[in-house]
Amino acid sequence: MARNWIPLRQVEGTASRQAHVRLPEGTYEREISKEGFFGPSAQFHHRHKPTDWVEFDGAIRPRAFDMNKLATATGNPWTSELVMSNPHIQMRVWKLDRAMSDLARNSDGDQILFVHEGEGALYCDYGHLDYRDGDYLVIPRGTMWRLEPAKPTMILMIEATNDHFTLPDKGLVGRHAIFDPAMLDAPVIDDAFRAQQDERPWKVSVKRRNQLSTVTYPFNPLDAVGWHGDLSVVRINWRDLRPLMSHRFHLPPSAHSTFVTGRFVVCTFVPRPLESDPEALRLPFFHNNDDFEEVIFYHRGSFFSRDNIHPGMMTVHPSGFTHGPHPKAFNAATKGGKTETDEVAVMIDTRDAVDIAAMPAGVEFEGYVKSWRAPDLKQAAE
Repeated sequence: MARNWIPLRQVEGTASRQAHVRLPEGTYEREISKEGFFGPSAQFHHRHKPTDWVEFDGAIRPRAFDMNKLATATGNPWTSELVMSNPHIQMRVWKLDRAMSDLARNSDGDQILFVHEGEGALYCDYGHLDYRDGDYLVIPRGTMWRLEPAKPTMILMIEATNDHFTLPDKGLVGRHAIFDPAMLDAPVIDDAFRAQQDERPWKVSVKRRNQLSTVTYPFNPLDAVGWHGDLSVVRINWRDLRPLMSHRFHLPPSAHSTFVTGRFVVCTFVPRPLESDPEALRLPFFHNNDDFEEVIFYHRGSFFSRDNIHPGMMTVHPSGFTHGPHPKAFNAATKGGKTETDEVAVMIDTRDAVDIAAMPAGVEFEGYVKSWRAPDLKQAAE
């Protein structure tokens, strides 16, 4: 349903007329908005950083987890470690160190496999497709598939439960922005695909309503000799993305949307030049994202708005609290020096709250909520 937002454009007190630019001296900007970064918004200018809290207790505290410590190798993706979920999404971390002995099929929704580490081959209904670190593999609901790693593989699995992954509306910048659809690779029926077809028994592990069924065939059911249509597994690597940039204005995370569903979006942060206009912010602004939960998986590089975060970690920022860059990152960005970012991360913004699975001891970084404290506030709290 189209929204008829209450019309208003007000400037009150000491404020910048342009969001994220020319902040009044000695102030810190905080944004609240509707529909993530797509709807109406207001920018406040504060004398103190909105994240300079001394204590933070309760369910909406930000959390961080080291996924490297969580995942253990398993040959079945549906028995991999569940990280978080709600009725519209499941996120798992899966480690695979040998070829899958069975096929997998997700009957609950479309699946993204983001390859954090490793390389190898994907075999599916549509044919054969190689993968490497940094690949997104988008697998339509109902597809049979399996992986053969050439190197130990670690994957972030994102399920669009009862939904589909589509491309975002790129609006004024056109359909070739961020990546040209021609950059999407599809599997091929090649010699490698034909070579894996055999007449021995194969099992298919089918997930439906989070329950597993096993279908046994006396042959490999990946036995297609051809196909045609406009539905397929597709692959794209973060290295193929060409991010939207503005040297005079810091763009919100939504500008980096890569895939969308009805209830969440998947964004990709890749290296890009920093804003060069001295009046523009050069890092994420403090904001309330009250309509979405924010989950970020850190793939590689130096994460310019975060401290004490390394590749393989995941952070969760629940709806309902103000957040933004850590003090060390804020100081580094405002003092200049760096001219471009050096990070690759996957952000999942979900409209519905996520339930975080129980984690083994040592996986959660308990000090994450305290990492926003300024040095003088840390001393005051201690």
